[in-house]
Amino acid sequence: MGNDLREFGSAERHTQARRNERKIRVLAVDDEPSILELLRTALNALGTYDVTVAASADQAVQVMERQEHSFDCVLMDIQMPDVNGITLVREMRDYARTPIIMLTAMSDRTYVDQAFAAGATDYVTKPFDLLELRSRLGTATMLVLEQDRARDSIAVAKKLKDELETNLQFSFDDPVVIEEIDNLLGYAEFENYIIQLSQGRLFNSVATGVKIVDAADHYARMSSSEFRQMIQDVATAIAKQMRKTGNLISYRGKGAFVTVSHKRAEALDPGAEKHLNQILGTLRSRFRDTHEIVLTVGEPVSMRSLTKYGALQSLTRALEVTSGQVVPARQIAAMSQRAFSSRGRSSAEAHLERRAYETILNDLLRDEPTLRSS
Repeated sequence: MGNDLREFGSAERHTQARRNERKIRVLAVDDEPSILELLRTALNALGTYDVTVAASADQAVQVMERQEHSFDCVLMDIQMPDVNGITLVREMRDYARTPIIMLTAMSDRTYVDQAFAAGATDYVTKPFDLLELRSRLGTATMLVLEQDRARDSIAVAKKLKDELETNLQFSFDDPVVIEEIDNLLGYAEFENYIIQLSQGRLFNSVATGVKIVDAADHYARMSSSEFRQMIQDVATAIAKQMRKTGNLISYRGKGAFVTVSHKRAEALDPGAEKHLNQILGTLRSRFRDTHEIVLTVGEPVSMRSLTKYGALQSLTRALEVTSGQVVPARQIAAMSQRAFSSRGRSSAEAHLERRAYETILNDLLRDEPTLRSS
């Protein structure tokens, strides 16, 4: 199958220039004829999509081989005869970066983890809402355009060494793209992963932050390529530390990473800090850098929230714990109440904001039992 996909991968470079000239071309792969017919009819009816269908992984490869230009997005089922969707995603990722959205009835966390680790861009469970699917398709297409631009910049920089720094400039806050590390997801893919877990009500999970000590100082003294290489080395060290658990990792910018574990016993914690720094020291020994790079590991943070907002806030809290900058829950509640009370708004807006405020408080009460008596 790998050889069959090479031609498909070579067509990838032609895709970006054509995206703005035609409808968004979608390949839907599912062994259920009714699902394929629904997708083709509903998405084609929207006027902005041109949907092609395939009933198996082998048929999907045959369809892709016949294309002069690669598809803009692939919708992929997991359970299919012969070759399952996750295997096909892994094969496709060797040759192209076309966004792949898993569209499946498989909601078990194991499948979610395997799909994102294989290279899925997003994950939608059946039964699905067509408007939400349309939104996910649009987001996935924009994401691959941004990734293409970033990779193009890197390719140019490698060929033009005298312009390396110009082409690789990025800000300290940017979640730069990190390549070829197992179980490491991009910024957007990681948030999609976390949201999918929250929708599946699977949150017995914990998040742990890992930060580079004095990262801003390192950024200031290093060239862009040197700082990028340091981030790559840190990601490699974390991946090696987590290789037995398979926990997924993401770089969040500002020299900070987050890992997610579904068992607290398998979570990265401060006890692993020494070993993690030893791994990083070995990786960095090839450089003549007199400044030692040190990592700090925070306490695992519970991700018990069942809301999208609460799930993503857990990631922020994990990073705050890492740097000792946690804002007390009582203070957050007071700040939220003041902001809520001071804004002028319609009755409908007030209702929506009150619901959001109550959600925040419920999350805080779960994580901070001492607030319940306040």
